[in-house]
Amino acid sequence: MTIAGQSYALKSDADEAYVQFLAGFVDEKIRDAQRRSKQIATQKLAVLAALQIADDLFRERRRRSELRQRVRNQARKLLDEMTARGGKSEPR
Repeated sequence: MTIAGQSYALKSDADEAYVQFLAGFVDEKIRDAQRRSKQIATQKLAVLAALQIADDLFRERRRRSELRQRVRNQARKLLDEMTARGGKSEPR
């Protein structure tokens, strides 16, 4: 696989296609950083790309945590409503 113009040989338990997908993802992040910051050394581009990936990861984790909390709150609200009715559903 090639990332930022450098070839890498990796051994992994993961499927080769998945590892290639990851390499392509990282390569694209480095290319994005390179487009925004001309004339920067590859190592610095890799760090910028890693920071962008970390930012994406933590934003997604926060979004998922907030979604879980909303689901919990909604489930609690529905359970409270059912309990208030004595666990019986109203006729339709």
